[in-house]
Amino acid sequence: MTGWDLAVVGAGPAGAATALGALHADPGLRVLLLDRADFPRDKACGDGIAPHVLDLLAEVGVTGLLDDRTPVRRLRLAHGPVAAERSMARPAYVVPRAVLDARLVEAAVAAGADLRRHRVRGVESRDGAVVLDGDLSAQVVVGADGAHSVVRRSLERPRGPVALAIRGYAPVAAAHAGRQVIELGTEHQPSYAWSFDCGDGTANVGYGEVLHPGRPAPARAELLERLDRLLPGAADGGGSWRGHHLPLSTARWRPAPGRVLLVGDAAGLVNPLTGEGIFYAVATGLAAGRAAAAAIREGRPERAGLLHRSATRRVLLPHLRHTALAAALTRSRRVLTAGIGAAAADQEVFDGLVELGLARGRLTPSLALGLGRAFLRPPQPTRADAILEEPA
Repeated sequence: MTGWDLAVVGAGPAGAATALGALHADPGLRVLLLDRADFPRDKACGDGIAPHVLDLLAEVGVTGLLDDRTPVRRLRLAHGPVAAERSMARPAYVVPRAVLDARLVEAAVAAGADLRRHRVRGVESRDGAVVLDGDLSAQVVVGADGAHSVVRRSLERPRGPVALAIRGYAPVAAAHAGRQVIELGTEHQPSYAWSFDCGDGTANVGYGEVLHPGRPAPARAELLERLDRLLPGAADGGGSWRGHHLPLSTARWRPAPGRVLLVGDAAGLVNPLTGEGIFYAVATGLAAGRAAAAAIREGRPERAGLLHRSATRRVLLPHLRHTALAAALTRSRRVLTAGIGAAAADQEVFDGLVELGLARGRLTPSLALGLGRAFLRPPQPTRADAILEEPA
């Protein structure tokens, strides 16, 4: 068998970040990065990249990754007749995964990872190592192989709640230019449609909703119909439609101990409020790579899972509890309306919601106070185009 220090299954943002974290901690590690596809390759996603992702990558020496992309400063949130549009405290980016993932893989290879095209079908522990498909062995294996992770199934880890979304690219509508637009659904809750300006005349447009046990999943035509109902005309002229599942995070995230770790979507880490998963992927991937490097350096690779658990739970678990609570609250239409109204009236509340939905934000006292005030205020009819904005 071919032996490696670390084998990473899946070379998306979570897998590339794992390799980067490990090699930054110990450049001498033998790191194998496996993916079933060649890069660049398309991946269904909303393509939104929070600035916090770039902060994390800078810690391992990856800088300037998106310097040639156009930042997006405006975010519009709407629910029925209530809407809020403001500038975000820090601009985000909208980058097709065909571009982002290829650049991250290039960075991982430049750091010393060995990239190979290989579809992993079997994972087993044997003779003090983890063996993939009978002939690739590693001291530590990290599963970064997405929503339908083979590595997760090998650990017999259950999957939590799941959303289904469809994504395409269309000419950006004039009303959505320079913006990330999120229109929350009034039916099939929780759900929302989006249009994110890519900065090149096109927009990433899509629609997603949480799947409910016992109900059939909506067909492609139904998803596109619901997208057009929430954002009329946004999908006109669109193409490259792809559906995908999103394994949503919960308040009960428990990373597994041992030599086999899970990161990103494979770990069930997608924000239940927004469907955002890139920040979680990079954060948990970097932590997994560092944990693997530390455990191997100690001569105790079986401790990699415990080290990863300690590093990630301390940072992410409070946030995950807050997003789970916020997601439960927003199932109420009145709470949802109050939240958007509070964001429209107060920049600090708006910023707090952005942090909660894109990175590791929490339900801060100021955010809770703003939501409480809006909730207690008698409902006021508001025209859909009456957007409260900060002064120019």
